[in-house]
Amino acid sequence: MSDNTQNSFIQRLINLRDNRNWSKTEVARKLGLSSMQRYANYEYGTNEPDSNMLKQIADLYDVTTDYLLGKDDSPKWVTNDLREFLDANADSMTYEGKALTSEEQKQVRVAMAIIFWERR
Repeated sequence: MSDNTQNSFIQRLINLRDNRNWSKTEVARKLGLSSMQRYANYEYGTNEPDSNMLKQIADLYDVTTDYLLGKDDSPKWVTNDLREFLDANADSMTYEGKALTSEEQKQVRVAMAIIFWERR
């Protein structure tokens, strides 16, 4: 991986794990790894997963491998219903890195409805 790709990969791994409040040990167990250190080395950038492990990590976090590698900014192909997508990602909504409050999340929903469905 190039330095930019590796940095993006590392940051996304950390963010995905943190968003789920999982420890490195939990992730290693979920991936069927015999030790936490193997997974931790991916986050530290000292080792890179092979293509099979990359796919397993993507499946675990329900994202695409392109997202993990920084080639795509959307965590998964956006084929979901927008309401389902917003519901599933409510806890990770941010603006300029700051988490949205419940009220701000409601405002996003209203704005999306106005933009896409009430304007005809």
